[in-house]
Amino acid sequence: PAMAAAGPARLVRCGQKDELHRSGLRSGAGAALHGLAGAKKWLEWRKEIELLSDVAYFVLTTLSGYQTLGEEYVNIVQVDSTKKRVPSFLRRAVFIALHAVVPYCLEKGLLHLEHELQREADDSRTSQSNPALGLSSRTVMRNWIQKQVVDLTEQQKKTVLQIVYVLKQCVPLLHRLHLAVFYISGTFYHLSKRITGITYLHFGGLQGEDQSIRSSYKFLGIISLFHLLLTIGVQMYSFKQKQRARHEWKLHRNLAHQKNTTKEKTTGRHSRCTLCLEERRHTTATPCGHLFCWECITEWCNTRTECPLCREKFHPQKLIYLRHYQL
Repeated sequence: PAMAAAGPARLVRCGQKDELHRSGLRSGAGAALHGLAGAKKWLEWRKEIELLSDVAYFVLTTLSGYQTLGEEYVNIVQVDSTKKRVPSFLRRAVFIALHAVVPYCLEKGLLHLEHELQREADDSRTSQSNPALGLSSRTVMRNWIQKQVVDLTEQQKKTVLQIVYVLKQCVPLLHRLHLAVFYISGTFYHLSKRITGITYLHFGGLQGEDQSIRSSYKFLGIISLFHLLLTIGVQMYSFKQKQRARHEWKLHRNLAHQKNTTKEKTTGRHSRCTLCLEERRHTTATPCGHLFCWECITEWCNTRTECPLCREKFHPQKLIYLRHYQL
């Protein structure tokens, strides 16, 4: 059958279909871990389970030489930069690493680096009971980062912390820029495919179907670029105000934490958070009246909008941070 370069509409539908199946796989794996090991282990290993699910999906499809479910859905096939043969095994392996493993390592690395730089202002127990950091990377990645941070001066730590903050802001902007470029050019939907040079061909079909809407995608790309430039301008303008607000919140949080630790030393088992099983820090109440650490319950609400104890549904905005709670 005749083959031609796949248009942006097919690539978008392919990406959406793959993301649907990947999210289903991640959700199923997470539910299995939650049921077998409990909420605390699920909070610690959630990111690792998502990573393993994504890697398993691409290993069973792309790396094995098969189409993904999204590619099969829109009838397209991967080719290398020559557009005459399928990508090599090495190229496909690099794509999977860039698409799944590198974003995980970057997110965890920045999170650990930021947490380690702020550790002096927090109790050492805080860094050990934060479920967002994960247990596996706590023993490998964080130990390495900790060794690098120890030798830095205070000024260097402040500089690195600002760089981390800028990187955390720039990564989403980079993805938005790449998406706008895709809308205009209609070639690479994912940044990992652009780096590895993997493109798509589709079998037969009406070629005019993609050509007729390509101009609409270009118009959408131009609008996205203008919106991105406006966003960057606003963020640059408010950068100093955000830094000042973060500094003030850090001071308030440290003072509140010092008060809480002095009060919680005299309390018993009723002051423990049922998610991390540690003494509650920054006690937060759900609408149904149950109490948890602020970090624990907000991390929980990222994926489940229900109380961990009674399963009552609620919106994360309904959480109440108890400022002068003594028990």
